[in-house]
Amino acid sequence: MMDNNIESYDVCIVGASIAGNYLCFLLSRMNLKIVVIEEHKEIGVPLQCAGIVSQKLSDLIDLPKELILNRVKIAKIIAPSGTHIKLSGAEKPYILNRIGLDKYFYNKTKDKKNITCYLGEKFKSFDYIKANHKKILLIETSKRNFKTKILIGCDGPLSTVGHLLGHKNKIIYAKQIRIKDQFNQNEAVLYFNPRWKELFGWIVPEGNNIYRIGLASSKNITKKFELFAREIKIDVNNRIDQQGGIIPYGSMNKISFDNILLLGDAAGQVKATTGGGIIMLIICAKYAASCIIKCFKANKYSKKFIQRNYEDPCKSSVGRHLKIHYMIRILLEKFGDKDFENLFKIVNTSNIEHLISIYGDMDFPKNLILKLLKNPLVIMFLIKFSLKNPNIFIKLPKIFTK
Repeated sequence: MMDNNIESYDVCIVGASIAGNYLCFLLSRMNLKIVVIEEHKEIGVPLQCAGIVSQKLSDLIDLPKELILNRVKIAKIIAPSGTHIKLSGAEKPYILNRIGLDKYFYNKTKDKKNITCYLGEKFKSFDYIKANHKKILLIETSKRNFKTKILIGCDGPLSTVGHLLGHKNKIIYAKQIRIKDQFNQNEAVLYFNPRWKELFGWIVPEGNNIYRIGLASSKNITKKFELFAREIKIDVNNRIDQQGGIIPYGSMNKISFDNILLLGDAAGQVKATTGGGIIMLIICAKYAASCIIKCFKANKYSKKFIQRNYEDPCKSSVGRHLKIHYMIRILLEKFGDKDFENLFKIVNTSNIEHLISIYGDMDFPKNLILKLLKNPLVIMFLIKFSLKNPNIFIKLPKIFTK
């Protein structure tokens, strides 16, 4: 028999990084009793992000200027041979104080009477139970049990909430250090190489001659990072600090269930081309907040209702673009050294740089892709590439039918 004295909440958010904290902020103005569960004792720690994000962020949220550490004007992309292209445009992305961003929305809500935050507490499980003839959730953490009507998994790529629902993200591993050096403060540098085909190596200028240098790959991350560090001639022993992380890899998966939804890394709302997901999760958090409010107004919490009001809008907006990012990544995974050389030659000898400067978009690449597909040199490159990799164009259509 259920203990009637057990604490009850309307909404439980698991995870207090940017996804959970921003969603909590959006819901905080509603008359809802919210509990946030975070396994770490300090918000934003450990840092697990390169912190480069498009300037769209300031259109989506009220972004404090002090959280912007630097802006980059150029993306320098380097092929395995050392050949490079430099791309610039109106984007001029931000380099963020990533820990500060997590704390910003947490600090806006932590003292509100309708919000309870438990730090240093691990979410363990949930069970469906009945209350007033309605299905609700019994939550177990490492320190307590409580009831809630809606559960949101914002608990990262290895989401426990998602795991209990049979949901599993494909993942890659990342390693990053912060180091003082003398690279270009205006350039974000990306090193592509078939040895770390799932992503790339990066040098991101944080400001004040401090750089975030990292690499992501599916396996042997430590050895590959050591190799990368030698290639760019840095001494990792001079690092200020270092971070490790996990990035979901693919495109957005099933994210709505009875009384439950997934958001952010837990939902695979991450660009496969870059591993970044802040813009995507901010947009999806707005849909999530709208859906949750509708759930309480209609007293409906079914998978069908949540799917219609959250998953479907996410799929029709960011979901389509995430599939394009994944399609691009699958192509890049098949690139050999010569393919990079040929593509870079096309970019350097045609008007593609100009197209990228006008239509390039870190988050929503559809318009640029359509423009590129009108270029005869690009079409010829893709034809030759497909002849060498015939199976690739069998796999690609499946991405858009999921």
